[in-house]
Amino acid sequence: MPHIGHAYTTVAGDVLARYKRLMGHPVYFLTGSDEHGQKVEKAAITAGETPLELADRVVKRFQALWERLGISNDDFIRTTQERHKQGVASIFKDILDKGDIYLGEYEDWYCTPCETFWTETQLIEGRCPDCNRPVEKLKEESYFFRMSKYQDQLLAHIEANPDFIQPKSKRNEILSFIKEGLRDLSVSRTTFTWGIPVPGNEKHVIYVWFDALTNYITALGYPDQNGTYADFWPVNVHLIGKDILRFHSVYWPTFLMAAGLPLPKKVFAHGWWTVEGQKMSKSLQNVVEPNMLIDKYGVDVVRYFLLREVPFGLDGDFSHTALVQRLNSDLANDLGNLLSRSTAMAVKYFDGTLPAPAELEPADAALQQRTLDMVAAVDRHIEELAFSKALQAVWDVISAGNKYIDETAPWTLAKDPARKDRLATVMYCLLESQRIIHTLLSAFMPSTAQKALACLGWYNVPDHAGLEWGGLAAGTVITKAEALFPRME
Repeated sequence: MPHIGHAYTTVAGDVLARYKRLMGHPVYFLTGSDEHGQKVEKAAITAGETPLELADRVVKRFQALWERLGISNDDFIRTTQERHKQGVASIFKDILDKGDIYLGEYEDWYCTPCETFWTETQLIEGRCPDCNRPVEKLKEESYFFRMSKYQDQLLAHIEANPDFIQPKSKRNEILSFIKEGLRDLSVSRTTFTWGIPVPGNEKHVIYVWFDALTNYITALGYPDQNGTYADFWPVNVHLIGKDILRFHSVYWPTFLMAAGLPLPKKVFAHGWWTVEGQKMSKSLQNVVEPNMLIDKYGVDVVRYFLLREVPFGLDGDFSHTALVQRLNSDLANDLGNLLSRSTAMAVKYFDGTLPAPAELEPADAALQQRTLDMVAAVDRHIEELAFSKALQAVWDVISAGNKYIDETAPWTLAKDPARKDRLATVMYCLLESQRIIHTLLSAFMPSTAQKALACLGWYNVPDHAGLEWGGLAAGTVITKAEALFPRME
């Protein structure tokens, strides 16, 4: 069942993709589902269906949620698709032929929910150190990947590329893990069948993480290294939850090194959400279901809250109280109120036709400058995946806009026909600043931005040209905005 953590990663990916498209960059935004492994096979047997039937059912839920959340992914890869299976078999065979995968025998403690082997010393009171569930002793013939061989190369890469693993705390964690020594990794299993067979030895299935991680290149057409692969690999960033950091920053890079393929430029691990201070779990019945949040608050409120409430990369706490507070103060009071006040005055004082500005006075020039500074700040923050800081920069200008109205007092200017030009300049600056605000917010809250821009008579597809001052032409028809976000008790 998709929970708030899944939605969090995917919404962050969507904001990044929409923002980069807005700035004119070619974007390939991939999401998907990994569907193989013992965990899926066991769950399917329990449910009395085939593993593929179970996967089909689960995938539909995720795809339906992504649609509701307005996720603009270019592709959705399933590890059960033929294109993926062929790519995985191909990279496995390449590494096998090179001698970096070899046949041996494996015995260790296995945690099925985490799909991970542990040594005796890694267990905590005889249980899995990650999820605290029971483990079982497994001994079987297995293919091994010579991960130990790539330890020094991986360390050198991380040290030469300080941004490769982010945030910094996670980078330090991975460095100390590698320095403890990498062991060769078991990359096949014979105790179940739900997976991709090892080429040339079909009683083995390929380890679920070797299979799942390869999705990033199979979706781009690998093993064909032309076309989409050539355009988008190595990728700029993998966005992941911190629980799967080791797989992405140790296993995956060493697989790629062995295959002679470039490494992703960055792996960014975000934090976990607790709920009212407690860990999310089915037993506590406190799992936050995104569909329910959308039903209750609306999609853009959910998107905004997820990225505004917590600095990306840190853990955060979800509460309905905090969400309602953000809805009422940030969205209804600040953002919505500014738009409805401004458009109402344009309709009242200029019959809804945008006037041409006269010469700017210091207050107008200050608002213009703050708006342009915001564009630069948002770009800087998004480059660092600091989504909450980017939104804070926008809200600083929204506050400045509300203050500008109080300072310039358009209702007083409107009483004096001699001050019509001054009033025109104030209205122009006020509306133009908001056009730029909503163009930026189109990455975060697409449907709200579209509504707001329509009230400002701006029907262009949002792009970076729209972030320059002076886009609105005199004579543009302005309509009074209804409340973008009704307040909630």
